[in-house]
Amino acid sequence: MTSTPTVVRPESPARPASRLPSLTGLRWIAALLVFGYHAGTMRIVAEPDYQAVIDWLFTLGLSGVEFFFILSGFVLVWSARDGDRRRDFWRRRLAKIYPNHLLMWAAVLLTGVWVFADPVNPRAAVENLLLLQAWDPTPGYFYSVNSVSWSLSCELFFYFCLPFALPLVRRARPGVLWAVVVAVPLLIVALWPGQRLVPQESTWWFTQVFPVVRSLEFWMGVAAAELLRRGRWRGPGLTAASVIFVATWVVASQWIRAELWAALLAAAYLLVIAAAADADVRGARTPWRSRPMVWLGEVSFAFYLVHVFVMVTVLRLADRLGVGLPGWWGPLAVVGFLLVNLGLAALLHRWVEMPLTRRLGPPRRPRPPAPGGGTVPGDPAGPPGSATTAAPAPEHPREQVAVPERR
Repeated sequence: MTSTPTVVRPESPARPASRLPSLTGLRWIAALLVFGYHAGTMRIVAEPDYQAVIDWLFTLGLSGVEFFFILSGFVLVWSARDGDRRRDFWRRRLAKIYPNHLLMWAAVLLTGVWVFADPVNPRAAVENLLLLQAWDPTPGYFYSVNSVSWSLSCELFFYFCLPFALPLVRRARPGVLWAVVVAVPLLIVALWPGQRLVPQESTWWFTQVFPVVRSLEFWMGVAAAELLRRGRWRGPGLTAASVIFVATWVVASQWIRAELWAALLAAAYLLVIAAAADADVRGARTPWRSRPMVWLGEVSFAFYLVHVFVMVTVLRLADRLGVGLPGWWGPLAVVGFLLVNLGLAALLHRWVEMPLTRRLGPPRRPRPPAPGGGTVPGDPAGPPGSATTAAPAPEHPREQVAVPERR
């Protein structure tokens, strides 16, 4: 993935290699939001008062995918290797997402056929296998087989585009990058009247699934990362950004029209991501970079892929899908699903994702010398839920601190 080499100004020497462990930890929070949203929409809890609590906490949980898309663009640009070949970049990305995806694709289909005697739609199955389902507006197809893999279909599109766009990003003026950051929330709001341009049955697909539309969040992360890389990002610190996010979440869920949710949360998510990344690069302590949080972030990609399948399968076997469990059994089931999914995710991460990513990825090429000495590190970010990776040696006017390596 070629790009213009970093130009290091005398007053802003390149910072030594660093990683972004806080962003890895934050991935778990986003995955947990998605889990809570699905637990609520599946009506696992039959007791109305308990269900109301879940609804209050996780009404906006689906926006966790929005966090993943923004973060993906951010870390991929932050960790891009100057001189990297496009095919090596694409191979690394496929090696990262396909082992888990392929296993879950097979598990969902086989369970449906052998356990529930579900019919198989060949077109939907092939689209899902090839991660093309997000391009198909046919109702039911974009959520086919393992429903959550629609987001991987979007990510695959992002991965294809980035190597072509990165040289332009590297050369872009700061004003252009800031324009992208500001314009994306406005464009997200404009999608609501814009959806009238598509057939009514495709409006959800157009605003929530269509890869071109969902790439807006990705490019927002791309622009912010390049600004931070150059030392041109101007945003609140992590504490202030977190307070802004919580306030935005509460206000949006209670008093703001649904049409504005995605735009407001995109801005709030970006502030947190940029502040956490800046804190990591400066070596500041954050609550998200502890060993437990980083481990949770590392397994969050596998957790994201297994959680809906596990919950739907168990509820169908118990004949409680859409009905829920009475009394305290409902909340206990939600906690049980959380723990079971986490255990399965840990196994999938340890025995499938990690070894096959190493085996299927391209051989490690010698890293080119970074300006001012050292090497340019980095392995780009993964898909929704996957671990955040190494950061480059960016331009930045602040003090230089190497953050201890930890994925």
